[in-house]
Amino acid sequence: MTGPGRERLASAADDVPQGAVTPGHQGRFGDFDVLGQADRWDEPTRTAVLGRLHQHGSLRFFGVDEEPTVRALVDLLLAQHEEPRVPVVELIDARLVLGETDGWRYEDMPSDGEAWRQSLSALDRAADAGFGHRFHEIDIGDQGELVQRIQNGDVWEGFDANHLWSLWTRYACTAFYSHPWAWNEIGFGGPAYPRGYKNIGLDRREPWERAEIDAHDPVPWADRAEAARRTHARRTGRHG
Repeated sequence: MTGPGRERLASAADDVPQGAVTPGHQGRFGDFDVLGQADRWDEPTRTAVLGRLHQHGSLRFFGVDEEPTVRALVDLLLAQHEEPRVPVVELIDARLVLGETDGWRYEDMPSDGEAWRQSLSALDRAADAGFGHRFHEIDIGDQGELVQRIQNGDVWEGFDANHLWSLWTRYACTAFYSHPWAWNEIGFGGPAYPRGYKNIGLDRREPWERAEIDAHDPVPWADRAEAARRTHARRTGRHG
């Protein structure tokens, strides 16, 4: 690819970290870097994807007081405790500023933006009542205990707990898995547009895709399920 399109690509990538960046430097696909395919995407696709690498500056939806709370919550939900982090809060913030919702909401929930504001304020109140500090100021274990109580409950601070949990996780996961660093982590080959995918099927890969370095499950499913069950029982006091 040559000409203005290539120049725009180079300019957009000037301050993008080079190499196979993954969240927290964790991944199972070696040096696979989906951005190596960027010159094969059409310009609208390339512009949209590369734009996600340039999420910085002041937040426009979340206020100064809300920012540390939403960052702590999202980091907890996604277990993003090490750099580099996918800029999930920035991506959520951009959506809420533009009013780009999922196009629906639960009848008993306020608008998505208002639900975020109210629930962040409620998190800080609950953290202060239970631990004497705002949510972002308590340790990760206490944050997890508080959020687990919300997930396990029926109603929390006037919210249907399941509906609030859905709001938080839908926005967090959509933002995380829209980002090329997350694609590197899971070995996703990118939009491949307009080229497309042709080798569809189990263990069939395109030439630009990469096999896992170690495809064995590091923690067998049964062990993970049992560990989750024990943790749940300990936190809720339900044994048996």
